[in-house]
Amino acid sequence: MATKSSGFVEKALPYLSAMTMVMTVPQIWTIWVLHDAAGVSLLSWSAYLVGACFWFVHGLGTRDKAIYVACVGWVLLDAAVVLGIVLYG
Repeated sequence: MATKSSGFVEKALPYLSAMTMVMTVPQIWTIWVLHDAAGVSLLSWSAYLVGACFWFVHGLGTRDKAIYVACVGWVLLDAAVVLGIVLYG
């Protein structure tokens, strides 16, 4: 049973997902442009990457476009951080 708040949440989720992805860009900038990965956790970002991959597979399996489309962005962003840590950490 849908409620007003669940309708709001459904509408807000794509914007929140995009906003949090945008908030990751400065981390990527620091790593790839400034070549500074000091203090960035390979373990944490690897876990985020694995999680995003699992959510992507889940989204595809359930044919939930809201999940798998967002996960494409997260996989790319998380992979950029992980690769940057490996190269510049």
